Amino acid sequence: MTISDRDRRALFILGGVVVLGGIFYWYSNSSSTPSSSVSSAPGSKISAPVDSVDRTEKRLAMLRRQAATLPGKEAVLKQVSLELAEREKGLIPGETAEQAQAQLLQIVRRVAQQQTPPLEVSQVELGRARPFGTAYGQVNLSITVTCRIEELVNFLAALSAQPELAATEEIRFGTSNAKQKTMPIRLTISGLVARRLVPVRKGLGEF
Repeated sequence: MTISDRDRRALFILGGVVVLGGIFYWYSNSSSTPSSSVSSAPGSKISAPVDSVDRTEKRLAMLRRQAATLPGKEAVLKQVSLELAEREKGLIPGETAEQAQAQLLQIVRRVAQQQTPPLEVSQVELGRARPFGTAYGQVNLSITVTCRIEELVNFLAALSAQPELAATEEIRFGTSNAKQKTMPIRLTISGLVARRLVPVRKGLGEF
């Protein structure tokens, strides 16, 4: 029995259809079987691919939330940076701690001379520079002025209004003059400087 070319083509097409049908049947069973086995098995867990997709979606949502807050954070950072730069203009200038201390003394004397009546600064004592936090340093000095209480209040208010970052740390009152209503007052005043002006103290065993 001979098979014509037409029959061969028909058998070839039929074979291809059978193969495709088998593949489709196998794929349908394999895709449905895991879900049924998972649901029927006690204590079964979600498959790894599904779990991975779930984690990825959660992380993506978190990153989107973080990205949405970036413009606000950048605006706050910019504002804080501007405020910090403006405040640091008040650091006492100087190439060394001693120079900064001399500048602080000039500021104190200038403010004292601007009072009515002017205050006479005497008995100046210079202190040692020390760190102020981790970003700045601090220089200080002590002076003695003889004045009335209201004159002292005006002097302290004028000193705190200066653009330089200076403040009073300590006030000590001496014996008052009942007739003139004045008294000697010892003031310890400090000012902020750049951290580089304060020498780093080495610990024991360091050279």
